[in-house]
Amino acid sequence: MNVSMEYVMAAATVVGAFAFITAVIVQTTKELPGLANLPTNLVALVTAEAVTICGLVAYSSYSATNVLWYHIASAVICGFIVYMVATGGWEKLNAIWQRTKFTGRQ
Repeated sequence: MNVSMEYVMAAATVVGAFAFITAVIVQTTKELPGLANLPTNLVALVTAEAVTICGLVAYSSYSATNVLWYHIASAVICGFIVYMVATGGWEKLNAIWQRTKFTGRQ
């Protein structure tokens, strides 16, 4: 149980750090001439995916492991989570959850 909690806390820390990096990059680059016409959410999504995949490659280089196809697939899925955290999407997701009135009990 302790090991699984350590993994959960490490994952939460990495997601938080990636979301912070994503938010900083988006806030500083969203007014650039090429990006000013694009929706900010699209820029944030692409940035979150890039940050997550670059983080995977950096970690794989650091730990001297090979990057396999399912690592990239997992990084893409995690990129969506980073995007949600960076753009405040959890509040939107929670609002949808609350509207369904799902309690988990039957």
